[in-house]
Amino acid sequence: MQDKELFSQLLGLTKPWVVTEMKVDYAALRVDLWVAWPPKEKASCPECGEPRPIYDHREERQWRHLDTMQFQTILHSRIPRIECPTHGIKTISVPWAEERSRFTLLFERLAIDVLLGCQNQTKAGEILRLSWDEIHEIQERAVMRGCSRRAEESVPSLGIDEKSFLKGHQYVTVFTDIGRSRVIEVGKGRDKESAVAILAALPTEQKQSIAAAVVDMWEAYIGAVETTLPDADIVHDKFHIVKHLGEAVDRVRKSENRVLVKEGETLLKGTKYVWLTSPTRWTPSQKETFRNLKQERLKTGRAWSIKEMFSSFWDYTYPKSAMTFFKKWYFWATHSRLKPMIAVARMLKRHLAHIITYLKHHVTNAVAEGINSKIQQIKSAARGFRSFDNFRVAILFYCGKLDMYPQKSR
Repeated sequence: MQDKELFSQLLGLTKPWVVTEMKVDYAALRVDLWVAWPPKEKASCPECGEPRPIYDHREERQWRHLDTMQFQTILHSRIPRIECPTHGIKTISVPWAEERSRFTLLFERLAIDVLLGCQNQTKAGEILRLSWDEIHEIQERAVMRGCSRRAEESVPSLGIDEKSFLKGHQYVTVFTDIGRSRVIEVGKGRDKESAVAILAALPTEQKQSIAAAVVDMWEAYIGAVETTLPDADIVHDKFHIVKHLGEAVDRVRKSENRVLVKEGETLLKGTKYVWLTSPTRWTPSQKETFRNLKQERLKTGRAWSIKEMFSSFWDYTYPKSAMTFFKKWYFWATHSRLKPMIAVARMLKRHLAHIITYLKHHVTNAVAEGINSKIQQIKSAARGFRSFDNFRVAILFYCGKLDMYPQKSR
């Protein structure tokens, strides 16, 4: 009897719930506890809260609980159903678990902490002695719980970026609350329709709060924002623009290097990262290489100068001054006789209206890029995901900053 009372206290049971039976299997290292509600005691209707008589009991269910020392602990109970004249026959709530869960509240909290610590479902399963399916169930329930609780806070700056999912150019779209550095949602694919579906599902107040949507120059994302967030400014991501300029410089370098190699010159061999790295981050060796090359009148050097000159654009405060600068830079780039630089300059001009908005909001997708790195770590730890739904759950679990812990029912 004392053991039953002890476990009743350890489980935090309140009367009239009581531990009625206990079995210990020393060979299997397992403790089984049976919890019951006395049939003559009334129970509260889960709808109206009024005390009602017990109608009958459901079939026996069991829940995994925290281990008792090295012994795995399992709770058993036949949950009563009450008969309410207003709401009919209803199953009462139990204080140790959420509805339809196979685990107690305390065990789920532990499992969530272990998953967050391990960053890996397989390792967490080994520690908790759970199968992959059981671990995934806990993770999925945690994400559903967190998403349902997420307050409709304002999202002044929304980041939209792609992340590769499977081989064969398959992607997901990650929607990021830039201010809070968290993932709001994950969409399948990177087409306009899927992006529109996610954005349209946001609460009205949240959509109205979005002042800036930071995207790259992918037409599907631009179209999705224009369709669903007409009052938000589209801001083309600064880092994607820098990337496009860097890629154009590298194409010039490759083309010029092929010509030089045919002539027996190796001036550009091994210099790729000199032209792509910011001068503020050059190593002493790269600084020396640049000093030796800048007198050579290379096409790559001219392309690099065009790229570096554009960086001054981000320092402007007023759009009119920035436009004046861009016109001069554009003339230089398009008259450089360097096809890759001409192409990227024309692309930037087509999107100039959404580039200039950076001066108003000063936001970038740097947060999204950081989250992408974390997502890559999640993918690597899991050795990839075959299911989009599983990938989405993992991203929201680790990057959503959700309130995922179960709470005791009232």
